[in-house]
Amino acid sequence: MEAKTSSYTLNIPTLLRRRNSSPDVPEDVDYIMSHLNDPNWDLSQPPTASTETFAEKAQTSSWTDHSYHETETETASQFDSTRIGSSKVDLREAKVEEVNEYRSESPYAEVRAAVPNTDDPSIPVNTFRVWFLGIIVSVVLSGLNHFFLPRWPSVAISALIAQLIALPAGKFLEWLLPTRQFNTLGFRWSLNPGPFSVKEHAVITIMANAVYTDVYSTSIFAAQRVWYNERPTVGYEILLTLSSQLIGYAWAGIARQLLVWPSSMIWPSALVSCALLNTLNRNWGKVETKHISREKFFLLVAVGSTLYYFIPGFLFTGLSVFSWVCWIAPQNQTINTLFGYNTGLGLGFLTFDWSMISWLGSPLVSPWWTEANVFVAFVIIYWIIAPIMYFRNVLFSKYFPISTSSAFDNMGMPYDITAVVDDNGLFDVEKYKAYSPLFMPTNLQLAYGTQFAMITAVVVHTFLWYRHDIVRQFRRSLRDEKDIHSRLMQAYPEVPAWWYGALFIIAFVFGVVAIEVYPSQFPIWALILSLVLGFVFVIPVGIIRAITNQLPAINVLAEFVGGYALPGRPVGVMMFKTFGFVSMYQSLFFLNDLKIGHYMKIPPRMMFMAQVVASTLACFVCVGVQEWQFSHIEDFCLPTQKDGFICNDIQTFATASIIWGGIGPQRLFSPGAMYNYVLYFFLIGAILPIPFYLLAVRYPTSFWRYVNIPVCFSGLAQLPPATGISYSSFAMVGAFFQWFMRRYHFRWWLRFNYILSAGLDIGVSVGMLLVFFCLQYPKGGVQLNWWGNTVWQNTFDAMGMPALVASEPFGPQVWA
Repeated sequence: MEAKTSSYTLNIPTLLRRRNSSPDVPEDVDYIMSHLNDPNWDLSQPPTASTETFAEKAQTSSWTDHSYHETETETASQFDSTRIGSSKVDLREAKVEEVNEYRSESPYAEVRAAVPNTDDPSIPVNTFRVWFLGIIVSVVLSGLNHFFLPRWPSVAISALIAQLIALPAGKFLEWLLPTRQFNTLGFRWSLNPGPFSVKEHAVITIMANAVYTDVYSTSIFAAQRVWYNERPTVGYEILLTLSSQLIGYAWAGIARQLLVWPSSMIWPSALVSCALLNTLNRNWGKVETKHISREKFFLLVAVGSTLYYFIPGFLFTGLSVFSWVCWIAPQNQTINTLFGYNTGLGLGFLTFDWSMISWLGSPLVSPWWTEANVFVAFVIIYWIIAPIMYFRNVLFSKYFPISTSSAFDNMGMPYDITAVVDDNGLFDVEKYKAYSPLFMPTNLQLAYGTQFAMITAVVVHTFLWYRHDIVRQFRRSLRDEKDIHSRLMQAYPEVPAWWYGALFIIAFVFGVVAIEVYPSQFPIWALILSLVLGFVFVIPVGIIRAITNQLPAINVLAEFVGGYALPGRPVGVMMFKTFGFVSMYQSLFFLNDLKIGHYMKIPPRMMFMAQVVASTLACFVCVGVQEWQFSHIEDFCLPTQKDGFICNDIQTFATASIIWGGIGPQRLFSPGAMYNYVLYFFLIGAILPIPFYLLAVRYPTSFWRYVNIPVCFSGLAQLPPATGISYSSFAMVGAFFQWFMRRYHFRWWLRFNYILSAGLDIGVSVGMLLVFFCLQYPKGGVQLNWWGNTVWQNTFDAMGMPALVASEPFGPQVWA
């Protein structure tokens, strides 16, 4: 068919400067300036100017244009590289209305690649199958992950595995359950209302997402038992756990208008789940002959990744820790400091283990400009500044490994927290004076500094770039959003605000009862302060997460503020951190799931019920599992535990409580303290976003708009224990897929990129489970002692060898 043309002809300057009717910005704002604060929007290319209609594209493309429940291929894959966000644009004659508005698709290629632009509101979602499978998944996933978390080596069951298992389980129930309809008080329902749908699958996935991360408050209870000789009651544990886990829903309810409804809040991590959901359900039981289907591609990748993991995960672990330079000179301390992958700087790019490459998250998900920001910041701070500080022995740094999360004493040994606490687990100043001040290795100092800088950078960046959007968005409803997915979601009633408010009141009351009835070292005013701290950062941190896939963590800020607010109260500081950090952290996970529901067209009220039920069940399950472990596992959480249940993570948590709540930030960072310089990072973080904002406004189509200081700092939050290889391999793989493949092979990227990411992640998760349960766990485990598994362990890097070995105490002679 001959392409239709329009009477309007637009050249690039006219197209870029014409007034924009986009619903996301006022009508009197120019096109470029309206999207300046959205780095995922490609300003170098105007909205599509193709001369073909959508129907004509379907005829000329290898992918058809049908709704998701009618076709075996993906609607999201039909759009070719002439769409916005691609590398090639056909700027021929175009209709003005087609140029300015995306009426039937998302303007973001990432969303189009993963999410269909159709919906059928008649598909049943609130079904027996959803609740039956969702509750089983919530109980089993939270219970198993909590059971194995204290063990070393540990294993975690990813929510992706639950997502993979849920589909055949749902199809089995579709076959098994009777289709008879029942009438209860006028409400007609059935155990089997029809084919198991993608929406049911999505709800089960969301319930799994809500529980697969561990319940944070259980670390407090374990630390109280083991390190502070306390025996918390079950009632106290349940109330505190419910309070800390559910308060985040209230923050999510408030922030959904800004962080879920707008199309610019794409949430890259949600797109992976959506791509997998659509791929698995759309091609179930069907055969595609034109080319390899996404389902078959996913299956091949997942199986291949599972089988391959046995090589770097068990047979040849040197491929994972591929620090080949250190193998050549295993006892050269300088070489091991620079090139080591364990306690060194990790100079290099080679590792053959996807779990190492994706340590920071999948590089196939984050936008390339985000990965570039993180890597540039990493190179400047950790590959340039850190070695200069280390080899100049700044603050006695050569007495420790350059990169480790441990603290040390004045003999270069790991800091013994039991030496500075009394029999009741409280900080003892006299014992501290008799023992040693606390020393931090170079990378740990810089890690605290970058996280301090991130806090102020997030606030300043959000104010500069998004202040008008935030005010405007809170005045809008879902009906004001013109994005295709928001318009489709108008078919479903929203969750009333009072639901979230009531949940907050209930959770807050639970928290007050817990801390007042039990001696917790945590007054009510501190609870309120911690909640305010968490709430303030939900929106600025959420914007960064939704746009960049990076998650700025405020746990260090919560510990810092808690240490000053509650000096000498380590348990109180642990609780302050839990409510200040976890409430914000949980709300962002819930918002991510809300975006999945938004993309998959799940009724919001069903989303609310599914998330709350799953989270509530996880609270009871995790507390119950921990109670059982302390009662039935001999020497649980002790270094001598014969089965490996030594609770490394909880030991780190307890150590942090002594550092921040016992020794306190005033002894570490206040004027005159050894690490006072770290506080200047607050000022650095506040200043740095300003010049880059001004440059971006002055040169709106230049690369300056992609410089994101909060992303630069928040991306470094994994250091330590992450090392240079985690960042270099992440950036290298990201450059290949998110820049090269997206730019030069857009059709392949659009169809397979997110499926490849999901397949690799699931393969590694399944491979870890198989290695753990089949080879490491039974009868003490199977050991392969050969060169490929020991060469990287017999190096100064693996041993954590410092440049200087102390023969006598170093550092200050007097401390208090």
